Amino acid sequence: MARKTLLDFFHAQLSSVPPLVTKDLTGRTVIVIGANTGLGFEASKHFARMNPGRLILGCRNQVKGEQAISSIKRETGYERAELWLIDLLEFSSVKEFADKFERDGGRLDYLVLNAAIIPFEGRKETKDGWEHTLQVNCLSPSLLALRLLPHLVQTASEHSTVPRLVLVSSEAHFRTSFKDMVVNSNQPLQMLSNEKYCTSKIMRYRYSGSKLINVFFIRALNAHLKNRSVTINTVNPGYCYSEIRRGMTGIAAIFDWVFERLLAFKTEEGSRQLVWAALGESDQELSGAYISKSAVVEPSDFVIGEEGKKLQEQLWRETVSILVRVDSKVVGIAEQSLNQ
Repeated sequence: MARKTLLDFFHAQLSSVPPLVTKDLTGRTVIVIGANTGLGFEASKHFARMNPGRLILGCRNQVKGEQAISSIKRETGYERAELWLIDLLEFSSVKEFADKFERDGGRLDYLVLNAAIIPFEGRKETKDGWEHTLQVNCLSPSLLALRLLPHLVQTASEHSTVPRLVLVSSEAHFRTSFKDMVVNSNQPLQMLSNEKYCTSKIMRYRYSGSKLINVFFIRALNAHLKNRSVTINTVNPGYCYSEIRRGMTGIAAIFDWVFERLLAFKTEEGSRQLVWAALGESDQELSGAYISKSAVVEPSDFVIGEEGKKLQEQLWRETVSILVRVDSKVVGIAEQSLNQ
């Protein structure tokens, strides 16, 4: 199903990392979700050095968020970073974040959705009734993207700019697809979340499956946009030193320790890809794109094949249907900004 071999992975990891792209962000607003650690924190430092009018760090933990703010100030000299709490495990927290931005956010130029988890302990269910990984990696970022989309569009109109929405995915999406029962289902997300479906074998591939769903969502959102003044894309930061794998145990943790030291990019190097997705190249070239190594590349064969195209629309319709029930404001956004 994928065109990426193990040799392709080794070659990509052993080749040089493109340099950081920079831009004067004076007066512009940047939001980074998952900003207190790892890729999100390093990307936030890069943005801070470009002097944005506002830099909003979306973090789950108050203490860790405050530590990130202090570190950014100390390392970059930037003093306007703001901590806004958001927990992607709870739709209510995502709605509160979006409501707060509606009240006092103003313009929005760059939205980077970075937070994600890997389900090392198998299936868990959120208070909203969804499998953890699907909610954190897929549904909550999709909800925030739709809720903040009107602000991106408004910023484009009022300031004659082309704002960007970036969702961090992964090359891991090349290493998975979905079973026919999922592809042919009218409710693939419900099936993927179902306790009986989520066997230990299925959950081993849940992270890569969630990243595949991320790619589908960005392609679908871009295809359904009425207003083309916003550029939407998804980016692969590569295999990096990251706390996302801190829950690994046993032989898997040993292998990861070895591979990190042999192949992994530094976290800062991977974060350059998040910045490039937000600031690099022309907007037209990046619309709906999958980005890797500071270039637009094709996603997996499954994504661009007939089965993938069918599943993309099924996932899109179901996602919107779910989020409309979660948040009534999505109804107006869908009617105003999306072709359904």
